[in-house]
Amino acid sequence: MTALLEVSGVCVSFDGFRAINNLSFSIGPQELRAIIGPNGAGKTTFMDIVTGKTRPDSGTVTFGERSQSLLSLSEAEIARAGVGRKFQRPTVFEDQSVAENLTIALKAPRSPWRVLGWRESTADRSRVADLAGEVGLADALARRAGELSHGQKQWLEIGMLLAQEPRLLLIDEPAAGMTLAEREHTTRLLVDLAKTCAVVVVEHDMDFVRRLDCRVTVLHEGAVLAEGSLHHVTRNTDVVEVYLGRG
Repeated sequence: MTALLEVSGVCVSFDGFRAINNLSFSIGPQELRAIIGPNGAGKTTFMDIVTGKTRPDSGTVTFGERSQSLLSLSEAEIARAGVGRKFQRPTVFEDQSVAENLTIALKAPRSPWRVLGWRESTADRSRVADLAGEVGLADALARRAGELSHGQKQWLEIGMLLAQEPRLLLIDEPAAGMTLAEREHTTRLLVDLAKTCAVVVVEHDMDFVRRLDCRVTVLHEGAVLAEGSLHHVTRNTDVVEVYLGRG
């Protein structure tokens, strides 16, 4: 199967510190992948590179069937190409309703002139209702986003990313601060999303990673230390030494 995202030989240094060291791995078109590793392993820098926030010193990052280089694109162009990123802290418009947040996020041809004349259509309203249902907020469309629980805000932000019709979602520590029920809902949501697009989850919580039941990539010192099922990587002596054995 052709990879959707291919990272090959990527290196990045900050003030002499090599944050990413010859990093290479790939993500399939409909795949759920968890990325774990100790602090400073390069997890955030990896996401910064894929989304155009950080430019590597060397290596290649390609996306899609035509292996388009993401390194030549701006952050906005990468987002339009189909890469969505969700940060750990939810960023929603708290004074707007759930429906309004999703409407704002809808993928539409919005040149400056189009924006001035843009009006919500029946199809837009239907799409908003579908998105709310997909993330578990169908009963909260009229609620202000600021009134939602932490978990619900996370789902709303995922819904806003889905409105952009991404092919790859990068999601940073989704389980942090969630109740048990919210974590269970988030697990189901991410597993379902990976049936239609690639989902990469950066996570510290091993119990949550176990629930995802997916392929795991372990990063250490900016490179892949181990890869495979969680059962496989947690029995890797190097992984135990540098990550799991700590604390």
